[in-house]
Amino acid sequence: MANFVIHKANSRGRADYGWLKTSYSFSFSNYYNPERVHFGVLRVLNDDYIEGGMGFGTHPHDNMEIITIPFEGALEHKDSMGNSSVIKAGDIQVMSAGTGITHSEFNHYKDKPLKLFQIWLFPNRKNVEPRYQQISLDVKDRQNKLQQVLSPDAGDEGVWIYQEAWFMMENFTKGHAETYRIKRSGNGVYVMIISGNLEIHGQTLSDRDAIGIWDVEEIDIKALSDAEILVMDIPMS
Repeated sequence: MANFVIHKANSRGRADYGWLKTSYSFSFSNYYNPERVHFGVLRVLNDDYIEGGMGFGTHPHDNMEIITIPFEGALEHKDSMGNSSVIKAGDIQVMSAGTGITHSEFNHYKDKPLKLFQIWLFPNRKNVEPRYQQISLDVKDRQNKLQQVLSPDAGDEGVWIYQEAWFMMENFTKGHAETYRIKRSGNGVYVMIISGNLEIHGQTLSDRDAIGIWDVEEIDIKALSDAEILVMDIPMS
């Protein structure tokens, strides 16, 4: 029998540093909730708003798969692997931190805000050689159909990571319905409502609400308004 948990938008941890306003789906920084440490291998889902010209100075990571999805504005990235890039809305970036990297992230624009999700997954292999990948996606390819943006396979659509995980994004028009089939036995799904109102697994959800579902083979999704979602299909252990 399917199990599920709902994380309403207003139940997330919050922080306001002036230049950074953020909501934490899982325990992070000064926010700790023993009920919300992770969902399967999904460790971090931060919903960041960064003021113009501001950002995170050089800092380290290791043994984590780090995915960045901007929604508005552009992120300027530099790292110890020699990468220097700008990640815009419609792009997706991944770093396999492996044995260790350092990087910095700043709002590329001085006069516009930056909005993004930063997502961390535990990897299925430790101490790999660090790697970086960034691609641009055609957002039109997710209109009323699931667009794969991440997978475990370097030859598949989207970026790839060291984990048996798949991410999908879709922009719904009101009334459109989908059935999503879990990619791998033992995986669950964590669905974040980016915007709009949807019915998922019989539950009504709105902007920035999320639902985690496991012990299931497929889930039904129906748009109650125009809507946008991120589906994360991930190992539960």
